[in-house]
Amino acid sequence: MKNSRRQFIAGSLTLAAASATGLASAAEANTISEPAKSKYPVVHHVFFWLKNPGSTADRDRIIEGLKTLRKIETIKELRIGVVASTEKRDVVDNSWGVSELMFFENLEGQAAYQVHPIHQQFIKDCSHLWDKVIVYDALDV
Repeated sequence: MKNSRRQFIAGSLTLAAASATGLASAAEANTISEPAKSKYPVVHHVFFWLKNPGSTADRDRIIEGLKTLRKIETIKELRIGVVASTEKRDVVDNSWGVSELMFFENLEGQAAYQVHPIHQQFIKDCSHLWDKVIVYDALDV
């Protein structure tokens, strides 16, 4: 019986030590590390408020127009979004209808996008569909 008890205690201590080591490793793996520098540090985020917020056709037309912007060579990444059904909080603004998120290699690329004929055509074709636009430009630090 003494042997069994000693074996049980030794086994329990070994298991506890292994668990503690495993938990420490897991906690270390879950820490947030400094992200790598983005290769596209210029961020251009645009929010569109539709004149007819309930119109799926208007929303889809803006989305299709935004997709044409992918042909502009200075845009390195383009994401298009609609409002997500997340929890309602005071800090969440879900009054807009469509957003675009673009990434550029540099400020010159973003400036070239602004005057590009495809961007100008998008504005000409779709501006009648939105009531308000807000743009946030940022540099990835």
